[in-house]
Amino acid sequence: MLKRILAGVAALVVLGAAAFFAFAPGYVERGLNPLRMPPEGWPVSAQAQALHDQLVIGDWHSDALLWDRDILDRADRGHTDVPRLIDGNVAVQVFTTVTKSPRGQNYDGNSADAPDNITPLFMGQLRPPRSWFSLRERALVQAEALAQAAEDAPDRLRLIRTQADLQAVLDARAGGKRILGAVLGSEGGHPLEGDIANLDVMHDAGFRLIGLTHFFDNELGGSLHGEGGTGAGLSPFGRQVVDGMIRRGMVIDLAHAAPLMVQDVLAIPEARPILSHTGIHGHCGSARNLDDDLVRQIAAKGGVISIGFWSDVVCGGTPAHIAEAIVAAIRLVGEDHVSLGSDYDGSVGVPFDAAHLAALTQALLDEGLSEPQIAKVMGGNMIRYLSETLPEA
Repeated sequence: MLKRILAGVAALVVLGAAAFFAFAPGYVERGLNPLRMPPEGWPVSAQAQALHDQLVIGDWHSDALLWDRDILDRADRGHTDVPRLIDGNVAVQVFTTVTKSPRGQNYDGNSADAPDNITPLFMGQLRPPRSWFSLRERALVQAEALAQAAEDAPDRLRLIRTQADLQAVLDARAGGKRILGAVLGSEGGHPLEGDIANLDVMHDAGFRLIGLTHFFDNELGGSLHGEGGTGAGLSPFGRQVVDGMIRRGMVIDLAHAAPLMVQDVLAIPEARPILSHTGIHGHCGSARNLDDDLVRQIAAKGGVISIGFWSDVVCGGTPAHIAEAIVAAIRLVGEDHVSLGSDYDGSVGVPFDAAHLAALTQALLDEGLSEPQIAKVMGGNMIRYLSETLPEA
């Protein structure tokens, strides 16, 4: 009898564990990535939809790989997957790998030694054990998931590592194929684990964009949200990394970099950094948004400023608020240096998912932007930058 009771208890424990691992990650994602779209959707006119359908659209920032769902499948949570991106007419999406996030994460100050949110998430998702305690392996596991998706569905998803890859995607779409090009990026340079040899490891794995810092200071230098107030500048190791990225045709992303680090990178003659997901401080005075003068300097070096979709950076939760931030960016740096950096699936709430991106085209028309201006912001500027920065082949 006791054996039967113990067996029953063990079975319940196993069932409970199975239920936890099956449902808890999805529950967490729903809570952290809310979609704040009206049930009937945002209104889109026939004119806006027709314009949207002919655009070449690109977005600099989605964290969908963090959530361990097959991006080839249409999800009932989060903001992006391949079907929804294709429905939204997106041509190129940067998928970033998130590897570390400090407990109590905020825009004002975070310790690099704070407990990490991603470790329990990866354990709860039953990711490969090699990724549980190594930031490098955590990035590589997400890279492998993207590569596998592209291998499984080459008719819908192609990895972009070179200018030739980019052009092949654009040619396929011009020929009528509904296909998405994916660029792989890293949310912060800490997966390098302080070893310059890991830059080759990440490059070989397909990474073509690295944000130098995230929400904490790391081996490369200071974060906009680190412990040092204005933050440290670029470290000697950070300079090694930036030089190596320039040689390899990789995109330098300063979205979370401290002002001193931004200045140090801008002082490197060959550097042409971007801001992958941000707002404009003069328009929305959030601690998340870099000082306007530094933003101007990034654009002056040939970079692009990519406007996010969440309220902390645009000071509002509608398509109109995002459009207003884009207009503010155009006033600050000019129409040739503004693009999209949604931060989809990045633990933020947004007013529309990738499938309903036409709502932004409508909002930009409502703001009085011309069709050529909209074409630049929605993807033209991003495509031009990548075609000039990525290695040829």
